[in-house]
Amino acid sequence: MPSRWRVDPITYQVICSRLSGIVQEMQDNIFRTGYSTIVRESQDAGCVLLDATGNVVGEHSVIPLHITSLPGTVRAVLERFGDDIHSGDAFITNHPYIAEVTHSVDTSVVTPLIVDDRLVAFCGSIAHKSDLGGMVRGTGNGSAREIFQEGTLYPPIRYVSRGVLERDIDAIIRANTRTPQTVIGDIRGQVGVARLGERRLRESIERYGLETLLAVFGEKQDNAEARVREALRRLPDGVVEAEKRIDGGGGPAESVRFHLRLVKTGDRIVFDFSQSSDQVTMPINVRPSIVRGAVHTAAIGLLDPTVENNGGLGRAIEIRVRPGSILDPVFPAPTNAYMNTAMALTELSIAALSRLSPERQVADVGGVGGGLVIAGERPDGGYFSTYELIGSAYGARTGKDGVSGISVLISTCNTAPIEIMENEFPIRFRRWELIRDSGGPGAFRGGLGPVREYDLLAKEAQLTLRGGKHVVFAEGLAGGLPARRGNCIINPGRDDERALPSRFSGVALRCGDVLRIEKSGGGGLGVPTARPFAQVLDDVLDGYVTRQAAIDVYGADPERIDRELVAWNDVKEEVLR
Repeated sequence: MPSRWRVDPITYQVICSRLSGIVQEMQDNIFRTGYSTIVRESQDAGCVLLDATGNVVGEHSVIPLHITSLPGTVRAVLERFGDDIHSGDAFITNHPYIAEVTHSVDTSVVTPLIVDDRLVAFCGSIAHKSDLGGMVRGTGNGSAREIFQEGTLYPPIRYVSRGVLERDIDAIIRANTRTPQTVIGDIRGQVGVARLGERRLRESIERYGLETLLAVFGEKQDNAEARVREALRRLPDGVVEAEKRIDGGGGPAESVRFHLRLVKTGDRIVFDFSQSSDQVTMPINVRPSIVRGAVHTAAIGLLDPTVENNGGLGRAIEIRVRPGSILDPVFPAPTNAYMNTAMALTELSIAALSRLSPERQVADVGGVGGGLVIAGERPDGGYFSTYELIGSAYGARTGKDGVSGISVLISTCNTAPIEIMENEFPIRFRRWELIRDSGGPGAFRGGLGPVREYDLLAKEAQLTLRGGKHVVFAEGLAGGLPARRGNCIINPGRDDERALPSRFSGVALRCGDVLRIEKSGGGGLGVPTARPFAQVLDDVLDGYVTRQAAIDVYGADPERIDRELVAWNDVKEEVLR
């Protein structure tokens, strides 16, 4: 491919692999050094390398929204500090408006790489924090009406100056969190992995030369842009309009609307979200960097999955949002439950692109991880705060069933192992399993959503949830049916049972209370009666679909399925003898 940077192809590929490897090493270290379970086990953190102006030039397998947020952090640091940036500095921020941080419960850390008095690059990371103050334990206020209710806000500030910790800043952070040891431990871990990235970049410069490295930075972005434009040229021109809704957090009929007008001409594409809802007094508003992350994820998946998610992507993809809307809110609109909106935008972008590329159809996913927080006092008097991201399910896609019980699309974090959670927090698990019949029926079945059920062992605690798809269904496609919706229930089956909405904060729990979280499944694809009998039978035998659903929804012959079930049981009993 012609390039104005003139790096020979072999050296280019070697350095590209090296940059990816540096980011992977940074990520491995941030997970190993994490103090909190959300970083160490769920891996809600990501690292990137950026050039001197804040364009991403090195990424690996990180959360897509972190890739589009960290450039805003670097540019905010450059704007605030200008020439007052030195080797050994480390800057931190959690401000969604000033620094484009995903939400105020995340903290970005960036450090400069300066070579011969020249600013060359930045090493950056974002990681979730267990608590950054605010009106609810765990900070992630699912009922916030303004950002000031979502914890302490830190604009870009210098946390380390020329290699020396700014102890006053450190003291302020400690004083504004309920879990100071965990929060400071995770922040220092982020600083440490940035230093690792600096060292590895210096080694690369020593080996290949500074100008060669900078040329690769530029060529990587040019190549990403060129490949996206090439993929766009293969699609038919057209205009597509699509809509998506998410739970509004109120009654059963309340939902929030997102509208996309996609215009594709030649090697250009415009994602216009201008007609989406106005900003709301709920924490589901998002900053434009989140919109970019959602669109870029959809574009890579449907246009060319091998394209790197770097600074060149935005040159080929135009995104329009309306100031004052839910996708470009005016300060101080709350933003901490951003993932619900980001997931809907990703699904909406995929749906619109699929209409230009109908051989790539994907039904709705089961929704976000949920941001479940149980926080309170341990039996020994200490404070605890869990934070869990519970997977849902993928919808069916062309030629395949959806995947069950997994993080989906832009929510790439892990669900923490129950053994770790029980060991570190005063909770005990009753259930962690897939929900039968929760996947949307179709010729290709949607994945099944899981259920997670807890006993609270602490004297008291507060419960917060930032979930979704308790009101809105994960819809099917092409005759496929929607999935079962999610639920949050306290003390199921008892006299004091109560159901809660998908988003709330600070609900009181007492020792002995039982919490059940049910996640939505994924939507189905194609008419259910077109599903082959053998696959329906397999689903029944595997416990994914009940016998009754196989008959009523999939149209299986009752006598035939009963004969097969009896034959299977006979074989099973013979094997067990």
